[in-house]
Amino acid sequence: MSRRTLTGTGATPRAAVGTVVWYDRDSDLGDPDETSVDPPTELERFEDAREAARAELEAERERTAERVGEQEAGVFDAHLQFLDDPQIESGVTSAVENDLPAEHAVKRAFADPIEQFQEMDGRMAERADDLRDVRDRLIRLLTGSERVDLGDLPNGAVVLAERLTPSDTAQLDPDRVAGFATVTGGRTSHAAIFARSLALPAVVGIGDELREVEEDATVVVDGETGELCLDPTDERREEAATASEVDVRTDPVSTVDGTTVEVAANVGQPAELDGVRAQGADGIGLYRTEFLFLDRQSPPDEDEQYDAYTTALDTFPDGRVIVRTLDIGGDKPIPYLNLPDEENPFLGERGIRRSLDSDTELFETQLRALLRAAADGDGELAIMFPLVTTVDELDAALETVDAVATQLDAENVTHAVPELGVMIETPSAVFAAPELAERVDFLSVGTNDLTQYTMAAARGNENVEALRDPTQPAVLRAIARTVEAAHENDAWVGMCGEMAGDPDLTELLVGLGFDELSMSAVTIPDVKAAVQSVHTDEASAHATHALDAATREQIRTQLDE
Repeated sequence: MSRRTLTGTGATPRAAVGTVVWYDRDSDLGDPDETSVDPPTELERFEDAREAARAELEAERERTAERVGEQEAGVFDAHLQFLDDPQIESGVTSAVENDLPAEHAVKRAFADPIEQFQEMDGRMAERADDLRDVRDRLIRLLTGSERVDLGDLPNGAVVLAERLTPSDTAQLDPDRVAGFATVTGGRTSHAAIFARSLALPAVVGIGDELREVEEDATVVVDGETGELCLDPTDERREEAATASEVDVRTDPVSTVDGTTVEVAANVGQPAELDGVRAQGADGIGLYRTEFLFLDRQSPPDEDEQYDAYTTALDTFPDGRVIVRTLDIGGDKPIPYLNLPDEENPFLGERGIRRSLDSDTELFETQLRALLRAAADGDGELAIMFPLVTTVDELDAALETVDAVATQLDAENVTHAVPELGVMIETPSAVFAAPELAERVDFLSVGTNDLTQYTMAAARGNENVEALRDPTQPAVLRAIARTVEAAHENDAWVGMCGEMAGDPDLTELLVGLGFDELSMSAVTIPDVKAAVQSVHTDEASAHATHALDAATREQIRTQLDE
């Protein structure tokens, strides 16, 4: 095997060296024997397989929730829904009645839905993998094929595959598997999300070149650089081994000259809290409350939400927990809310727009739970409103908070109004940042959406990946303008997009003036270490220099230097 490097998208800022194990989940059914098909028998076989699949999925969901987290386990709820999808069930029945065996009928019934999801953008495109997972599970059960046990791989295995579905990735044991790499996929794929949750080195979307890598080859998988190094040198192996050693800092950190920067975590479910605390998080910088509403038949009531928020506050008694109010729409549909079918949902009804309109009752219930938790929880609560684009929207949200507080007063319910803030995710919010900061305690930059809207480059669209870089000059200047507006109006400013979790950008962000950075738990130790190596004055000078750059390449060159 020649010594060379394959490049894809890094999913986790970790690296490891190991031995290649190829995983091939596709099976060729061959041509069906239509002469011996008895439709009632085949339909009964399908029903039996569906019940067996249901039992497997429920068991895997429970195991994943315990080992990885409730947010990641939620994907199996979607799989259970696909298992009972009327369109798929009708397709199987129709194919069987046209003399196809059950396994071939399943393959045909899933074909069109998979193709439809593949043509979508962003996270909706990842639903194609969910469908493949359910399809392959049913076919395996119908054909009696043995399931490859990814939980029983040799120590130091680097798994290579065309793709890894949620049930594949959930089997991986981070104590045995060194990492994985896939032909397809992006940073928002289920495989990438699971890798970050497990702190497992991973590179996705390498392309067809990956298929040329041989079984039992020695490789370095570097989830930070997005590289798979074949036949690595001794020096590269040593670098990978060193990169895997993580020094967790449990106390708050400061720059060399004493500027404290809060380093917090992004979470979606209570089950993640212990894990992010173990990584050294100072608090929660983004609690994505929509995950409490997903994959269920009705919304959580006030008491259930109150319990979730107080649990987070009690986990960080000396820290801050920033809860984002319901951010539904875009790539986060909720069936029971009857969301509109929009041509471009990212530019439609989402975030605060729905909270002030069609989801007003949900919004008020959530605020009641939050204000109660602010008084009862051990930590410091803050509330953040998503996708605010006008001052009018913020004023309406603040008025709703006041109205809810008045109502709780009238009911003699213990409560408190905590710090209030706004996410800066659009160019309009950047331009309105001074007026927004006058009205709230803090601003938090969501770089994923801010980059998407500023650069007109959809998240999840690999064709415009370079434009989705938050170090594009236009995005960087928008970020700097937001920080300046916050501080000029006595508000503190944080960042909760993926940019915050890149230790190579920590000095730049400190130089821009950020008071808080929030990220995936796996990157917290690296960012804390980076903060402690920063000289604030030097960082400010570097940031000013970067803001003067005309191109992304110039900024990246400055950062490298």
